[in-house]
Amino acid sequence: MAAEPSIHSKDLVIVGVSERSVGAALRERLFAEDPDPGVLLDRLAAAGATDALAIATCERIELLTLAEDGAAAAGRLSGLLAEATGVPEDVLDAEGYSHAGEAALRHLFAVAASLDSRTVGEPQVLGQIKDCHRRAAAAGRVGPALEAILQASYATAKRVRSETPLAEQPVSIAAAALAVARDLHGDLAERRALLIGLGEMGEFMAGELLAAGVEDLVVMHPSLDRAESVAERLGCHFRPWTELAEALAQADIVVSAVGTGRFTVTAELAAAALKARRREPIFFIDTAVPGDIEASVDDLDDAFLYDLEDLERFALRGRATREAAAAAAWQVLERDLAAFRRQRSERAAVPAVAALRRHFEALREEVLGAGRLDAEQATRRLINRLLHDPSEVLREAAGDDGLERALRRLFRLDDEAAGEDRKGSDEENGA
Repeated sequence: MAAEPSIHSKDLVIVGVSERSVGAALRERLFAEDPDPGVLLDRLAAAGATDALAIATCERIELLTLAEDGAAAAGRLSGLLAEATGVPEDVLDAEGYSHAGEAALRHLFAVAASLDSRTVGEPQVLGQIKDCHRRAAAAGRVGPALEAILQASYATAKRVRSETPLAEQPVSIAAAALAVARDLHGDLAERRALLIGLGEMGEFMAGELLAAGVEDLVVMHPSLDRAESVAERLGCHFRPWTELAEALAQADIVVSAVGTGRFTVTAELAAAALKARRREPIFFIDTAVPGDIEASVDDLDDAFLYDLEDLERFALRGRATREAAAAAAWQVLERDLAAFRRQRSERAAVPAVAALRRHFEALREEVLGAGRLDAEQATRRLINRLLHDPSEVLREAAGDDGLERALRRLFRLDDEAAGEDRKGSDEENGA
């Protein structure tokens, strides 16, 4: 998980893991419980990180800081992440990721714009990042430089949502799911829904069901504490994982979002639930990647299984549309990232320009204080003083074409020479 080279004297460094980057075994270990950003922040503070942020959601854990030495900072963050998660550092190195400089900026912008989510375009990740940001700011861990980076990423996320169709993807998927649910069950106010697992798309889908009138929603997860926290957030009920078979039999709509790589709902479990319901149909929505619900469930009478791609097709938004929306979103991101880099470079040059101005002013005062000189003498002496140090450096760096080109560009010498050539040509032609 070696960090990439930095591009500024003090750059953003990110070390993390996400459900997309890790295998099933580590995914279950890392995301079985809600990560606590407070614990991560405490570890960052204990390590002396003054400009730092911990992003902790049900799909990713990341540590961010600003540092002059990206590789060294990445190593420290990797160690902190290993300590906080209880996962050996070599395992995190193999399945996690590390970015520094421009690569870190691009990653953060992509995460905020939901281009790095399991379901591209899902709307919750930006709010989760802002919550982590507020917590870090309240703890005094976010300085002006990191604040500027975060605000720039939020602005890009807003542009992606407003200027591209990417944000329509989850909404259209949810609309398709609601249409199928109404075709199957009629008035949703009379129906019971069950959310299994706590993936971001699953929670989003559950929220859409509640907004559509479903009043009886139950949340279940292997961790009862996580089920309770999400149920509190959604304003619904929760049940222990051991009651899954009974809960399935009572649910008209099942949203699954566990994503462990193993089937949470097998054909056998679904068949038993349908039998207990006396063939009353169940609409299964599998939002997990990899899927939670065995494909053969769809072969059972009165079981209707849709995954996200099925719902996309139903909503007449296929893979080509999604890829086009993502491509448009990346174009927005790259433009914004280039503009942000330019702004950072311009700000970084301000101290050097100010120091140069102070140096020139000191030389001017020195020349004026040397005695009474007429204008020609004073300006000639000032020019000599101004050119003395640059001339010495140029002589010492003889043969350095890059330095000479930089000097010509800095003082627009080539433009001046071209102007003289044009003037001479005009004079020869009698202009």
